[in-house]
Amino acid sequence: MTDHAIVATHVSKQFGDTVVLRDINMEVERGKVSCLIGPSGSGKSTLLRCIAFLEQATSGTILVEGQPLGFVGDGKDRRRQSPAELRKVRSKIGMVFQQFNLWPHMTALGNVSAALRRVRGMSRSEAEDRAMRQLDHVGLKERAGHYPSQLSGGQQQRVAIARALALDPTIMLFDEPTSALDPELTGEVLSVMRELAAEGMTMVVVTHEIGFAASVGHKVAFLDGGKLLFHDTPEAVFQKPREPRLEQFLDTYLDRGAAMLK
Repeated sequence: MTDHAIVATHVSKQFGDTVVLRDINMEVERGKVSCLIGPSGSGKSTLLRCIAFLEQATSGTILVEGQPLGFVGDGKDRRRQSPAELRKVRSKIGMVFQQFNLWPHMTALGNVSAALRRVRGMSRSEAEDRAMRQLDHVGLKERAGHYPSQLSGGQQQRVAIARALALDPTIMLFDEPTSALDPELTGEVLSVMRELAAEGMTMVVVTHEIGFAASVGHKVAFLDGGKLLFHDTPEAVFQKPREPRLEQFLDTYLDRGAAMLK
């Protein structure tokens, strides 16, 4: 089995005449955390959505746990995956978005258990048992009966993480999971993510929390203008003298976590 959970090769993405990703080559090791940083509009979220197949890359290939995503074969033998083949590959991936996307009419327990019943066909009792374990995992067992309107933003995002984890993915994708939160609530979400990293979950995180990227990421990828300028260890990426474009980004980027960088 390959040591890489994700392998993106020559991945490009266009929306009409606008090129958003340009020839991305990137590998994510199993059990490691890769953080994607860069200015707004650099292509970070689009790359993450291509890995989840929420967007289809215009060209290039993506392998998830050694299996092709979206297409099978090469050249003339290349074909689209069947819905069943695609579901099998995508089932390895859990994703957490900027917005929590919780059902307002369902409790935290209901939000987490719903997918288990609909996607996995579990009974109510089996789904709720697994959902409760995941809510406990993110520190919200005591809030299981609360509705989203009764939860803070940080708690809602933790419910969203529990919902993704309940489907038992091997890879977790996070698209700026703290950007909709007040600074005071950001820490509780990052704490859960740190715990997942410590447990060995493979994670790709689009983030503006530079301190998190530097302290938790095993690799940091810097994107600018749709190009992956580098993807290396935090020590190599943030050491001085830094790559000029990254230095400019850090100098103009106001982030409370960036102060830890020397």
